[in-house]
Amino acid sequence: MSKTYGKTRWKRFALVMVPSVAATAMVGVSIANSALAASFSISGQQFKVSTSHLEGKNFAQFGTVDIEAKGTPHPVAVSAFDSADITNLCQSVVTDLSAFGLGKITLQLNAGGPGSKPVHADNLLIDLEQLKADATFKNINIGQDASTLKGSATQGWAPHAGVQAAGGGKGLPTGATGFAQAADSAILDNVQQTARATSAGNFVLSGLNLSLKQGDGPGIECF
Repeated sequence: MSKTYGKTRWKRFALVMVPSVAATAMVGVSIANSALAASFSISGQQFKVSTSHLEGKNFAQFGTVDIEAKGTPHPVAVSAFDSADITNLCQSVVTDLSAFGLGKITLQLNAGGPGSKPVHADNLLIDLEQLKADATFKNINIGQDASTLKGSATQGWAPHAGVQAAGGGKGLPTGATGFAQAADSAILDNVQQTARATSAGNFVLSGLNLSLKQGDGPGIECF
């Protein structure tokens, strides 16, 4: 991704799904069929994601900056999983439609709930700003050089718009901090996360349910 601004708090880890700008289930279907490219300019809106349980393989994390279409930068921690299974996924984004007399409208997406298979993602990339979770990592390296990260998610991804692949990073973002962390696997429970973007090479949403709700805040958003 692009130049890194400031410092990233590495005590917080990651998870998030589903691009926030889409208001139809067709976006989820397109991602599942790899019809949407991972390269895009972010909208600038934050969105919330919660899940009761995530299990991911070949976890990696490093810091960089996401760029809006209008050029505004946002420092993020990028988390990568070669594959991940997510139970009880909820994603919500709030849009202010007061100009139309509608007030704030929350788009909420749910998948992988009771009676459905967990959501599955391959080559999952998450650009986050905040996360609360109970996390367990297997064989974790903290302080690894970002250019030495391995795994399909970090090596083969198409970076976001305005981002160039680093010469020595084999697909890692230009200007990514040297500091990174990696683990063979990651398990996160009771996740609450605020993110800027996410992308995946394959995204299977079982039991998908999308709805529009009037208002925002607890009880309407995911948390």
